[in-house]
Amino acid sequence: MSHVIEISNLNKTYDNDFKALKDINLSIKSGEIFALLGPNGAGKTTLISTVCGIVNPSSGTIRVNGHNVISDFRKAREIIGLVPQELTTDAFETVWNTVSFSRSLFGKPKNPKYIEEVLKNLSLWDKKDNKLMTLSGGMKRRVMIAKALSHEPMVLFLDEPTAGVDVELRKSMWEMVHKLRESGVTIILTTHYIEEAEEMSDRVGVITNGEIILTEETSTLMKKLGKKELKIDLRSTLEKIPEELLKYNLSLTNENQSLIYFYDTQEENNGVADLINDLNSSGLKCRDLNTRQSSLEEIFVELVNQ
Repeated sequence: MSHVIEISNLNKTYDNDFKALKDINLSIKSGEIFALLGPNGAGKTTLISTVCGIVNPSSGTIRVNGHNVISDFRKAREIIGLVPQELTTDAFETVWNTVSFSRSLFGKPKNPKYIEEVLKNLSLWDKKDNKLMTLSGGMKRRVMIAKALSHEPMVLFLDEPTAGVDVELRKSMWEMVHKLRESGVTIILTTHYIEEAEEMSDRVGVITNGEIILTEETSTLMKKLGKKELKIDLRSTLEKIPEELLKYNLSLTNENQSLIYFYDTQEENNGVADLINDLNSSGLKCRDLNTRQSSLEEIFVELVNQ
């Protein structure tokens, strides 16, 4: 699979000597959904803005489908659609006109059929004649996506696409993103919603303090770094953990009726079998056993803390 975005040795230092990006090296495959995770101030928006040509890099190179974003800005920018965090729309314009105007800004010929298709795919067709000022926040965000898609980009950047959107609308937008990917659009999104990255992305990049500390396929990351939790529900309340079980670093929960044990799925001897044997030897009676995989959020917090 070819790479549609290639970033090499990218740095951005502002006039006050603040280093927003530090030696970023990143390649994004054509047709994938890539989620960029990081805390506030980590450099997510700066990185997107630099790739889109809004912020000039201090050093390094960025190529979009082979086009350098500095020396061949126009060609590179034609390939990119950007949905920023801020809802910046002309309040008195209609949905149809604002999306059509966005297309014309890129020198694209009029194509009402394509604009109609975009609006229908985003559930905006029945709002096409509405002024933007009359729309809800979620609908305005959909209009922002329609504007970004108006010139038929190969790459779509979504900067916090579901911020302030209710859960139901968020899930419908996830479906929309998957449909876009199926049509061949490469999608890069930043998000604070960890479940969003877990649900949607093929690959995850973690950025903190302007540095990308990890890129990995989402499923591989879950397997590689995710610990499993074994919850042991007991038949009776436990006053304290028996001495012979202290070596397992168990936690008492559920009003002292459950034991929690964390183990690494990658280790051949993860201690689960030994724990069960020692539980039986200690005379504790189990009512139920449950396991749970660590979430991407827990993995993310662990990585950033490290």
